[in-house]
Amino acid sequence: MSEQAPANAGERNARKVREGLVVSDKMDKTVVVSVEDRVKHALYGKVMRRTSKLKAHDEKNECGIGDRVLLMETRPLSATKRWRVVEILERAK
Repeated sequence: MSEQAPANAGERNARKVREGLVVSDKMDKTVVVSVEDRVKHALYGKVMRRTSKLKAHDEKNECGIGDRVLLMETRPLSATKRWRVVEILERAK
């Protein structure tokens, strides 16, 4: 009764990817990103916009307020930081 590990056990798990807008860059190597999610109300069916603020790691302090960025889930980097900036999709005008 020996159990074998799945064939893809060596690979990383799929990480979540989110796109959002930088709302704060006052911390060192950290940005706060507002991510919008559309959810349908269970009873009434109306589509609502829900926003959540995620703290993301910005190693080179490249992001500024108003930038549209791509985030990827990562291991916990601090008490509240579990995301990192992958790329800046659009700079603020």
